[in-house]
Amino acid sequence: MSLLSSNDYGRILTDLKEKIRQARLKAAVAVNTELLSVYWEIGKTILEQQQTEGWGAKIIDRLAADLKAEFPDFKGLSIRNLKYMRAFAEAYPDLQIVLPPGYTITER
Repeated sequence: MSLLSSNDYGRILTDLKEKIRQARLKAAVAVNTELLSVYWEIGKTILEQQQTEGWGAKIIDRLAADLKAEFPDFKGLSIRNLKYMRAFAEAYPDLQIVLPPGYTITER
């Protein structure tokens, strides 16, 4: 078993720290990309249901209550946030998420 010189150890430590930073950044980008996609899909679904059932059906109110009941620890499912998701989908009807070079998200 050989001992690492202090120069080797310093280089290895620096390399590992950078790999950890890059992995954390890629994980954050992946999570944010997925959440953005889900928020857009929720908004698109709300738009479609409101077109089908009309405003009086209270789609947003019902979805907010039912989604909160199913996911009580998820804080982003309020009536206000669902309205933001609807507005987001309305503003961007053909959402395309463009990632920086080197970042990839696996398809489902």
